[in-house]
Amino acid sequence: MTTATTAHDDLPPRLTRLTFHGPLSEARAAAIVRRLAATRPTTVLDIGCGWGGLMLRLLEAAPHAHGVGLDVHTGDLARGRRTAEARGLAGRVRFAEESAVGTGRGPADVVLCLGASQALDDDLVTALRELRRLVTDGGRVLLGEGFWQRTPTETELSGMWPGASAADHHDLAALVDLAVTAGFRPEWTETASLAEWEEFESAYQADQEVWLAANPAHPLAAETRARLDTHRSSWLTYRGVLGLAYLTLVPATA
Repeated sequence: MTTATTAHDDLPPRLTRLTFHGPLSEARAAAIVRRLAATRPTTVLDIGCGWGGLMLRLLEAAPHAHGVGLDVHTGDLARGRRTAEARGLAGRVRFAEESAVGTGRGPADVVLCLGASQALDDDLVTALRELRRLVTDGGRVLLGEGFWQRTPTETELSGMWPGASAADHHDLAALVDLAVTAGFRPEWTETASLAEWEEFESAYQADQEVWLAANPAHPLAAETRARLDTHRSSWLTYRGVLGLAYLTLVPATA
């Protein structure tokens, strides 16, 4: 992992304490990688890859595989390239700065889409159909998707993200049913634990919280404080209400 993502030492650091850009523990990641590598993939496609942490681990576990990660965030892609170089994987992976909408990059033996279905389409049903198009028969899709652990109250929704609605997510049963309707069978269904959520959300903010405590008069302090306070209030509101499912999906053949 890289430990610096800013150009100037006096600016707030960004996400250096995160291994994965989501609530994913080392133990769960290792189990997922073992399960996916056992299918002996030769091609891996990572939708909304960020820095591609899980994709790179899968490539290490599947030495004959090549990967492509798609994202539109320049900084995250650069971090992924640096990490791939450091791990000796640069020759087997490409980080492409491009939209995944209508992508022609597939089909691939493994398709990763972790918290990024919106990169394919804002409508989850359409995104699931796209994932079916992008995976080879006999391949696997790993979908990381939000779901409601219980129906949020109107008060809770008002404290989450702007415009948050109960229609933003399904419950877990409905989410899995949508995947089945889109042409998959669920090989494995698991959900992020509260501990994984707390590890992720704390690490997401920690660098900048520490920076802000040491730099309260910095020209960027007010902006940073407002962003941190807003996000912290949001996640402490959806804590225990919003879940994240990791679905390992097998495409059903016609």
